[in-house]
Amino acid sequence: MSTGYTRSVNLTLFEKIKSFNWILLGCTAILLFISISMLYAVGYEDCSALEACTFKYGSWHPFALKQLYKVALAVIVFLVTALVNIKVWVKYAYPIFIATLFTLLLVDIIGHTGMGAQRWINLGIFVFQPSEFIKIALVLALAKYYSFISGSEVKGMNALLISGAIIFIPVALVLKQPDLGTALMLLILGSGMLFVSGIPVARFKKAILIGLISLPLLWEVGLKPYQKERVLTFINPSQDTAGASYHINQSKIALGSGGFTGKGFLNGSQANLNFLPEKHTDFIFTTYAEEFGFLGSVFLILVYVVMLSTGHYIILRTRSRFGSLLGFGLNLNLFLYVFINLAMVMGVIPVVGVPLPLITYGGSSLISLMFGLGLMQSIYIHKDMVITTSDE
Repeated sequence: MSTGYTRSVNLTLFEKIKSFNWILLGCTAILLFISISMLYAVGYEDCSALEACTFKYGSWHPFALKQLYKVALAVIVFLVTALVNIKVWVKYAYPIFIATLFTLLLVDIIGHTGMGAQRWINLGIFVFQPSEFIKIALVLALAKYYSFISGSEVKGMNALLISGAIIFIPVALVLKQPDLGTALMLLILGSGMLFVSGIPVARFKKAILIGLISLPLLWEVGLKPYQKERVLTFINPSQDTAGASYHINQSKIALGSGGFTGKGFLNGSQANLNFLPEKHTDFIFTTYAEEFGFLGSVFLILVYVVMLSTGHYIILRTRSRFGSLLGFGLNLNLFLYVFINLAMVMGVIPVVGVPLPLITYGGSSLISLMFGLGLMQSIYIHKDMVITTSDE
């Protein structure tokens, strides 16, 4: 089957830069600025070696300056990805997926262990988390696969088996680390891609039914003790307030203490007095909410809403099936990051290790998300590009 259109677009570098979606770019810049500001807010100078010093928060160390270097690298990845012809991403979608899958396999062999999980590969110069990159690689692979098969093939069993393998192999590898949050994200991402690609709804109903029946087995065999503890803590947050429930209870206190307008930049007591764990990583939103209050939180959420709405607009504007499927997967990935992190810190869902996109401290999630945003820009820049089977 040939998938293509009547127009081909060959743009110069200047024309590509001029064709950027500036709303998406602006939202990205705002979030990166907030990230560095909040990491500065929770930073502190180590003055233990000095005879006399005043311990106070608000420093480039140990988080903000390091994150600034990672932001610089992520921006380069974003620009290169955006400016590359979208046909290149069609051609190399499978190799990218296979290479990322290989790094997941390496985690099991030479992986670096931290906080009870083996999720990272230490290359000496830097440490990276392959499970963050497999999300984008999965979307690329599924977008390519479903862009070049016919409607009848989409509904056939072969397509379901092939796409099922593309989804479940990385899910199994991520679960082994263990990383339940990322595994669930991959399942939802894959399911969403299958749904918009045209897989019959009846098959989703059967899969949901099988999943519900399997829940008792998953609880007994699939979940680690600490994962069960998180679920039980979610059901009853008042139990073990100094232990398993400590994170979420302190998170709620910080959210509430910000009030309507917040305590002001560098004045968050929960963060500054070290009551709030993981204040620079998964729970950074509570640090932000305490300092900028309800109004600041609404502003941040609106930035994400504008980003997601712009992504939806790009999906509707692109004329290629590959572009629309890829755009959908990238937008769904961003939405899952935002929704899961915010719901987690508010106590709406159990605590899982999902960062707040573009704001949480760390390089792997930042670079993978900027790679995804670069792909979204590439889709928009080449929205009228002809894509045929010869581009595979």
